[in-house]
Amino acid sequence: MRALETTDIGLAPSPMCGLEDSNREMTFVCGIEGSEPEKQKDLEGLLESTLQKVVDDGVSEERLEAILHQLELHQREIAGDSFPYGLQLIMSAISPMVHGGDPVELLDLEPVLATLREKIRDPQYIPGLIRNKLLNNPHRVTLTLRPDDQLDARRQQAIREALAKRKAELSSEEVTQIVERAQALEERQMRKDDDSILPKVDLTDVPLQMPEPEGRFDGEISATVFARGTNGLIYEQVVLPLPDLTEEELLLLPYYSALISEVGCGDLDYLQMQDRISAESGGIGASFTAKGRIDDVQALSGYMIFSGKALARNRMALTKLLRDVYTSARFDETDRIREIIAQIRARREQAVTGSGHALAMGAAAQGLSTGSWLAFRLGGLAGIRGTKELDQSLKDPAALDAFCQSLAKLHSRIRKQAREFLVIGEEEHLPALIDDLKSCWQDEEGVESSRWSMEPVSFETREAWLTSTQVNFCARAYSTVPIDHPDAAALTVLGGFLRNGYLHRAIREKGGAYGGGAAQDSVNGNFRFFSYRDPRLAETLEDFDNALLWLQETDHEYQELEESILGVIGQLDRPRSPAGAARHAFHNKLFGRSPEQRARFRERVLSVTLEDLKRVATTWLVPEKASTAVVTGPENRSLVEGLGLSIQEL
Repeated sequence: MRALETTDIGLAPSPMCGLEDSNREMTFVCGIEGSEPEKQKDLEGLLESTLQKVVDDGVSEERLEAILHQLELHQREIAGDSFPYGLQLIMSAISPMVHGGDPVELLDLEPVLATLREKIRDPQYIPGLIRNKLLNNPHRVTLTLRPDDQLDARRQQAIREALAKRKAELSSEEVTQIVERAQALEERQMRKDDDSILPKVDLTDVPLQMPEPEGRFDGEISATVFARGTNGLIYEQVVLPLPDLTEEELLLLPYYSALISEVGCGDLDYLQMQDRISAESGGIGASFTAKGRIDDVQALSGYMIFSGKALARNRMALTKLLRDVYTSARFDETDRIREIIAQIRARREQAVTGSGHALAMGAAAQGLSTGSWLAFRLGGLAGIRGTKELDQSLKDPAALDAFCQSLAKLHSRIRKQAREFLVIGEEEHLPALIDDLKSCWQDEEGVESSRWSMEPVSFETREAWLTSTQVNFCARAYSTVPIDHPDAAALTVLGGFLRNGYLHRAIREKGGAYGGGAAQDSVNGNFRFFSYRDPRLAETLEDFDNALLWLQETDHEYQELEESILGVIGQLDRPRSPAGAARHAFHNKLFGRSPEQRARFRERVLSVTLEDLKRVATTWLVPEKASTAVVTGPENRSLVEGLGLSIQEL
């Protein structure tokens, strides 16, 4: 990875690097992106020389132990915040079954790790694997992918010509048959299935309150402590309120967060720090989070969070690691920082077609609240454009030095803020963990000098972002209410109601998009419509408005409402990992989301009526006050200009 990151053959390593074990025949893949086809031989030479160097020099036992440590930690960790843990275990068991192995060996990794620890004592073990499995393996292929921005136009033209030819050959009987089939399809799409034969969950099955993990507070060091079943892992966070930042400093936050665990620290350069992080922890990182108050989305507060996890036996090492990064991270390795920014740019540009609907919603909502504006500038379309401009500017050594100095200055300001800690682990490990915190951090002064805030934001948006996409992403946003407003529950239910009852059929089944829907974002106080990978554009925007007409003019059944309410409850009650549930509870409290507030919102969701849905739609979703944004290709420039959208180049 270091060779791929530092070479000038391309911009960044391919996201497909590594061992691919999901196929019947496993493959080892190394690649690069942002290169040129004529550099194929250069890349092959780089890969072979790097592998040969590993064979010749070997790999230190300390580094191999760090890798086994990562495997052990991964096997022990009870995940499940984004994907149910049970399904994760099932999915991980599939790979050995595909290859005729024993899935239990993958799930119970302890004996395997013990065997591997014996094998790595042989200095030739890893070099032998590389020599036999890779260097002396003749079964290899170099694949070059080169984008063609005319491919979709040629494909669509070929389809139109083929359809025209086929249409000219149709007999009158065949034409009649096609029309009849189209009518039958229309009837089938509109027909409601009899789902009374299925088992049913109704609102009486929903508990009024769900248990939440409770922590205790250690005032001596300002630590919130949760005792949770973590299977031998501990989790730590250092939480600091954001100081009063200028807009320029604010825009540095995503890069600061991404870089702080990738640069040198104290006397160690970034490579030595990577080895230390692997040997002592399951990874560390930094993140920025901001939310409005429960009763005012414009009153934003933000925190910088340094996070890490480790096996319980490494608790002191993790505490020292986080403290060292917090106090001594260096931003003077300019070449490394330049490489990471280039990688961030590549990842962000790739995300457009995969997350275009979220980016379009962010663009549409940018003027409706401070949180929406901030998300748009830091991680949305404006953030992507800013990253491209930054990456281009850093080719100038003077600009690169100035950027690194800005990061160092920002770090100095953040670390001076007053701090608190979040600690999660099993009960028997917590007393020693708290003692470690006190001994490690007692000499570090933190005085809260200022608190960051933003002026309220309020403006409508009508934008079309042009980029290299062959499909469209459409969004429309309305200013609504914060989470504790009485209408927030009905608006949340309304999103699912419109999606299930109208938008899915109109946008996906009839319109041909991959998906479409609507959702209330009560954190930022707005309601958004969206479509995903959509062949249409103007017609989809009309469907957003037509959904509101359908809501008011159609007689709806109670079951449709009940299903939407249950969908919201399902999101509120989605399972989390033991540590994830504790983190969720802590950060809810950090932003004033108390158990009482969440219980109040839950009761309001369960009591929503059809009349409530119509009322909140009439009150808040007024078409004349809508903000609109689309992500589309340059060939649609004249179309979006005709819709009154201003052009933005990505």
